[in-house]
Amino acid sequence: MFRQTKTVLAKLQNVRLKGLHLSWRRRSTAAAAAAAAGEKAHQYTAGQQIHGFTVKEVVAVPELFLTAIKLTHDRTGAQYLHAARDDPNNLFSVQFRTTPMDSTGVPHILEHTVLCGSQKYPCRDPFFKMLNRSLCTFMNAFTASDYTMYPFSTQNAKDFQNLLSVYLDAVFFPCLREQDFWQEGWRLENEDPADASSPLVFKGVVFNEMKGAFSDNERLYAQHLQNKLYPDHTYSVVSGGEPLAIPDLTWEQLKDFHATHYHPSNAMFFTYGDLPLEQHLKQIEQEALSKFERIQTNTRVPSQPPWASPREERVTCSPDAMAPDAARQSTLCVSYKLGDITDTFEAFTLSLLSALMTSGPNAPFYKALIEPKIGTDFSSVVGYDGSTKEASFSIGLQGIAECDADKVKNIIRQTVDSIIESGFEDERIEALLHKTEIQIKHQSSNFGLSLASYIASSWNHDGDPVELLQINNSIREFRRALQENPRFLQDKVQHYLKENSHRLTLSMSPDDSYLDKQVSAEERKLREKIAALSDSDKKDIYEKGLRLLAAQSETQDASCLPTLKVSDIAPTLAATPLHMTKAGGVPLQLCEQPTNGLVYFRAMCSLNTLPEDLKLYVPLFCSVITKMGCGSLDYRQQAQQMELKTGDMSVSPQVIPDCAHMDVFEQGVLLSSSCLERNLADMLQLWAEIFNSPRFDDPERLRVLVMMSAQELANGISYAGHVYAMTRAGHLLTPAGELLETFDGMDQVRFMKRIAEMSDLTPVLRMLPRIKKHLLNPENMRCAVNATPQGASESVLHLENFMTDVAGKRKRFKAVRPNVIQRPLDVNNISGACKTLVADSNFQPCHMKTFFQLPFPVNFVSESIRTVPYSHKDYASLCVLARMMTAKFLHGEIREKGGAYGGGAKMAGGGLFSFYSYRDPNSVQTLSAFGKGVDWAKSGKFSQQDIDEAKLSIFSAVDSPVAPSSKGMSVFLSGITDEMKQRHRERLFDVTRGNLLDVAERYLSVGSKTYGVSILGPENDAIKKDPSWVVK
Repeated sequence: MFRQTKTVLAKLQNVRLKGLHLSWRRRSTAAAAAAAAGEKAHQYTAGQQIHGFTVKEVVAVPELFLTAIKLTHDRTGAQYLHAARDDPNNLFSVQFRTTPMDSTGVPHILEHTVLCGSQKYPCRDPFFKMLNRSLCTFMNAFTASDYTMYPFSTQNAKDFQNLLSVYLDAVFFPCLREQDFWQEGWRLENEDPADASSPLVFKGVVFNEMKGAFSDNERLYAQHLQNKLYPDHTYSVVSGGEPLAIPDLTWEQLKDFHATHYHPSNAMFFTYGDLPLEQHLKQIEQEALSKFERIQTNTRVPSQPPWASPREERVTCSPDAMAPDAARQSTLCVSYKLGDITDTFEAFTLSLLSALMTSGPNAPFYKALIEPKIGTDFSSVVGYDGSTKEASFSIGLQGIAECDADKVKNIIRQTVDSIIESGFEDERIEALLHKTEIQIKHQSSNFGLSLASYIASSWNHDGDPVELLQINNSIREFRRALQENPRFLQDKVQHYLKENSHRLTLSMSPDDSYLDKQVSAEERKLREKIAALSDSDKKDIYEKGLRLLAAQSETQDASCLPTLKVSDIAPTLAATPLHMTKAGGVPLQLCEQPTNGLVYFRAMCSLNTLPEDLKLYVPLFCSVITKMGCGSLDYRQQAQQMELKTGDMSVSPQVIPDCAHMDVFEQGVLLSSSCLERNLADMLQLWAEIFNSPRFDDPERLRVLVMMSAQELANGISYAGHVYAMTRAGHLLTPAGELLETFDGMDQVRFMKRIAEMSDLTPVLRMLPRIKKHLLNPENMRCAVNATPQGASESVLHLENFMTDVAGKRKRFKAVRPNVIQRPLDVNNISGACKTLVADSNFQPCHMKTFFQLPFPVNFVSESIRTVPYSHKDYASLCVLARMMTAKFLHGEIREKGGAYGGGAKMAGGGLFSFYSYRDPNSVQTLSAFGKGVDWAKSGKFSQQDIDEAKLSIFSAVDSPVAPSSKGMSVFLSGITDEMKQRHRERLFDVTRGNLLDVAERYLSVGSKTYGVSILGPENDAIKKDPSWVVK
C-alpha cells in the first residue's frame, strides 16, 4: 500500500502526537500496568547479550506506561526497539530505508511482490492467505517516501510466532518470481488474455493503484510539492510510482533493489506488548539474521542543499465536477524547508508552533486565509510535516480563483510578519498543551501500530526513537524555553519562515484537457512499447499472459503456511458490565473502565419528529452546531474553551438498522465528547449552552463552514469511492439505506455542492433553529458515560445538573412517521426506558443501477443484495460466505486477473450483502465477476479448510480489541447485547458447508435476489447506451 506521507484528507493541523493514544490495558490499572511492564523490562541491562543482540539502553517511559529496550544485532548491525507494556495486542514491525532515484515505483512494487511467496512459504500470495489463517488485529505493509514498513498485530501468542515467521521469510527470502512482478507491478498483455488478436494494454495492480491515487487532486498536489521542495535526491521522485514511469521498471531492477535495501544492516525492528522479548529475539535470529553478515549500505538520505532564493512552480490537474465552485478550483501553497527531524525537541516545538498558526478559528492563518473566503479550505498540505529527513511547513488555500494567487501570497507574508510582532496568547498555548495531555491519556485499541508509525520517520534517519517517546521531557523543555525567552516562538517564525530562502510557492490549476492529455500520454507510451516488439515478442507476451492466467486460476496449495485452528478461538465472549440508570429523567448507561482519568460522554438524540424536508440539512447542522458560537461565546471563544476544557466535541448523523427487522431502523444524531475528570462540569456547561442558546446569527461564518465541508466531501470521493458505491447500491433496498444515502452518500455530496453555490445562505441559516429544536431535545435523548469508577459516580451528579440546565428545551413533538415502535434500552428491564424506532412495514425494495461519471481513470463498483438482519439465524452463514468468497474467488478475479487494487464481499449489520471493487480498471466486467462468485459458491467448490479459514478471518474482527472509551457502545447505539454477540458467536462456530450452499442459493441467486448496483468512474459508452442504467 502506498502511503502518501504528506497527509491529505486528515490534514496535519494538530500537533505531531496525533494518533499517538494509549491502548487499553484490560488486566490492570494504569499504575499497576506500568509497574508490571517496568518490572519485567528492567531485568535487562545495557551491555547484556541475548540471542545475538546486545542491549544498548533500558528506559522507563511512565507517561506511556511502558519500558523501552533498545538493542543492536551484533553480526549485522540491525537496530531493534522493544516497548514492553501490559497490553495483549502485541505488534511486530520491520522497516527498511528505501530510497529510490526514479519514479518507476520500485519500492512500492517490491512491497507487493515480496508478499507473493518466499523460500519457506513458496505458495502464491501467502500474505493474503494468512489473513484467513490468523487472528491478527492488523496486517499490512506501507511504502512511504523513504522507507517501507511491514507491521502486524495479534492478541494470540501462537499467532504472533506464525505471522513473524511468514513476515521474516517474505522480506528477507522472497521468491520474487517474474510472474508475480507482472501481476503486482506492470505488464503488457492482450486486453483479452485468451485472444491473441485483442490489443495489447498495460495491466498490473500497482499500475492501476497509482492511476487511481493520482486521480485525487489533493494527493497529486502533495506529491508535486514534495518533489519540488526537495529536488536533489530521493524526494524528487514518486516512491509509489508515477503511472507512466512504472512501465520502465524491469524485473532485474526490482531484484537488485531488494538485494541492496532489504538487508538486516538496513533494517529496524520494533516489537510492542506483553509477550516476552527473548522469544522474539530468538526467532528473529534463528529464522533470519543468523544467515546474514554485516554490509555497508548506501541508503542514507543527504540533506537537501538550501536554496539561495525562493522558487515558484506551476502544475495542472483535472477539473473537479463536484467542486463547490467550478470557477474557483486553483490551489496555492507556500512551503518552507525546516530542520532535521532527528532533533526531537526542535521537531516537537515546530509541530506545536504549526498548530498554533493553523489549527482552529483562533489561529492567525485561519483568520487571515479561511475567513475572508478567498478559498474553500486550507491547501491539501498544511502545517508541519515530519515525514521527510528535513521537515517542512506549508500554508495555502485550495478552491481559489487564479486571479487571487497574488492576494494569497501577500496575506501569507503579512500574517508571518504579524505573528512575529504579536506572538500568541498564553491561553492558546495552554489549550494546545492541554490537548497534548489528553492525547497522551486517551487509550486506543491498537497503540502499538500508532507507536510504530509515530517513530518511523525519525528512526529511519538515525534519530533516537526512545527520546521521541519521552514526550513529557519535550513538554518540560518547551515550557522552560518559553519562560526563559517570551519571544521563543516568534523567533522560530522569524528564522524558519521570514528569513528562510528555501521556500517554494506552488500553484495548481485545472486544465480541461488534463485527462485527455493523460490518456494520450499513456497511449503514446503504449505505442512506444509495442513498436519495439517483434512478432516473436508479441507471441511471447500472449503465451506469458496465458501462463499467468492459468497460474491465477489454479487452486493454490497453502499447506506450507502456518495456521491457527478454529479450536484456538475462545468459545465465549468476555462480558462488559453496564449499569442502566437515569439522570434528570433521561436514560443513562454507565460503563466503568480504566480510562486513565478521562470521561467519555455520548448522547443519542432522535430524529423522529424532524420534518422530512429538513433531513438533507442534518449533516450540515451536525458539522456546524459546535462551531458557530453559543451563549455569550462567539465561535472563536467557543473553540478556545473547547480546546482548554475538552478533548473534542462533535455531533454526527446516525442511521442504525434494527438488529431484528430489515425495515426497522433508528434515526438520530450522536453527541460525542471527552474531557479530563476535573473538567467534566465545564464540558457539560458547553453542551448546555449549545442546547439553550446556539448562535445562528452569522451567515459569513456559516459560509466558511459550508465551503470547507463541501470541499472535504468532494475531495473524499476518490479516496472512498467504494464506500459511496456501496451506499448508493443499497439505497433502495431498505428504509435505512435510503436515509444513509441522504446523509452519507452521493446525494449529500451533490446537495452540499448546491448549498456552497448559493449566493445567499440566509434561507439555510433559518433552517438550523428549526432542526435544533427537534434534535437537541432532552425528551428524545439517551446518554452514555464511560469513565473510571470515581469518574462514573461523579458523572451522574454533573449530568443531573446538565439536565436541569437544559430542561427548558424539553418539548414533546409528534413523530413525523406514524409507524414507530418502542424497544427497551435494558433487555433485563422491559418495563423501563425505551428508544423509538421507525418501522416501514409497507416498504418495497427497488432494483436500480446507477452510474456516476467522474473524472477518474479507474472505477469503484458495487452490487448490494437484500438479505437478513443481524439476529437472523442465516446472518452468520452469510458472514462466513462473504469472507470465503473474497479470499477464495473474488480476490483472484478482481485483483489478480482484473488488476484492481482491491475487491471482495462483505456482510453488513443492516442486512445487505455487498460486493465491491476499489480503483478498478474494469466496470461491467467486475459485475460479471461478482456473478461468477455466486456461481462458484453455489457449485460448492470449497473445502472445510476454506470454511475454517473464513471463520478465523471473521473472528479476528469480532474479537479485535475495544478501547475503554468504546466499551458498551454496541448496546448503547445498536441494542446488540453481550448475549446477542454470544449467540452470533455460536452461530459462526456452527456454520456448515450445507448452510453456505443454502444461503448462496436462497439469497444470492439471480432469480431470488433483490439487489442494486452502482459504479463511480470515467465516461463509459457501453453504460450510457444501456437503458437499464441511470446515469448521473
